[in-house]
Amino acid sequence: MMRYRLGQDKLTLGRKILELNWGFVFLLIITACVGFAMLYSAAPADPNVAGSVGSWNPWAKRQLIRFCGGLVIMFVVALTDIRIWLRYSYVLYFIALGLLIGVEVKGSIGMGAQRWISLGFFQLQPSELMKITMILALARYFHGRSLEEIQSIPYLFVPLFMVAAPSVLILRQPDLGTTLMLILGSGVIFFLAGVRLWKFALVGISALAAIPVAWQFLHTYQKKRVLTFLNPENDPLGAGYHIMQSKIAFGSGGMTGKGFGQGSQSHLNFLPEKQTDFIFTMLAEEHGLMGGLAVMGLYLLLLIYGYAIAMRSRNIFGRLVALGVVTTFFLYIFINIGMVMGLLPVVGVPLPLISYGGTVMISILFSFGLLLSVSVHRDVTISRKGEHEEL
Repeated sequence: MMRYRLGQDKLTLGRKILELNWGFVFLLIITACVGFAMLYSAAPADPNVAGSVGSWNPWAKRQLIRFCGGLVIMFVVALTDIRIWLRYSYVLYFIALGLLIGVEVKGSIGMGAQRWISLGFFQLQPSELMKITMILALARYFHGRSLEEIQSIPYLFVPLFMVAAPSVLILRQPDLGTTLMLILGSGVIFFLAGVRLWKFALVGISALAAIPVAWQFLHTYQKKRVLTFLNPENDPLGAGYHIMQSKIAFGSGGMTGKGFGQGSQSHLNFLPEKQTDFIFTMLAEEHGLMGGLAVMGLYLLLLIYGYAIAMRSRNIFGRLVALGVVTTFFLYIFINIGMVMGLLPVVGVPLPLISYGGTVMISILFSFGLLLSVSVHRDVTISRKGEHEEL
């Protein structure tokens, strides 16, 4: 069990609100507003509004409502004592794992994949929740271990199983992109916790050796995505259509773009999934290289803020949680932008805070709440081992 140091670690609600990193909050609101604008532009023009180039329906309005609800969740999470998140991290992990099993048993099917649980008013995607609970569970596990234990192979069996179980379930949905994100994000936490590099090298060599075997288990469409990534011109009207149209839209945007709501590739429906996975392509077509760089600049500032918060945390649990959240956020950005530019295979990873999607938006804001909680409780001291004390 953990010993929680009390006294100076206690913070009043008012003090916690003042301690929130408001610069980070401002940046994420600005980034989300870019998303609202692009979703407005992506929709057909509203005939009831003179001179409109888009519409609040069906995407922008819903995204705004979800964002506002997500902000409330983010602030609640941020103001909750970080020791509570440590205490219930395993519980949250097993709830997410149970939901993944529920998807396997009786999940909703959409676009050929079984990834959602229908709640009537909302389609829940448990794999997105697992990304957060995995960070919490691994952070708690490694927080309670000494460096000598972390570097001992037997102590790695439990966290490896914690990663493997949901990865197999998510891969069966099938969702290769989320599986890769979960494994890569978890690997970063392993590294930051103190696992030696030679063990990563061993895993990497084993993974490379297993590629011929793993290839046989991939779905036909997944094999096509990999082959299309290597040569998209081979099937420009079939498997290579998405990435070919994305590259055309990127090139047509030039330096400054065609103007808000004037993207021909997107508005003439040549660009598929313009409101979700390929929204960065649409942004680059309408606002050019300068617009794309501006959005990437916002992301860079958010990442810098996140890493600064992690480095200021005095407890290992908070530091690992913060670094896990920031790493996952970076993977969203890196994979999505690399994917739509043809630098990575198309794996269906959205652009955070900008792409349309309910569960993704809520899960990202929940994870940012954890990051802000680490910032607020950065001076809280939690020993690795000892008797449990009440908060």
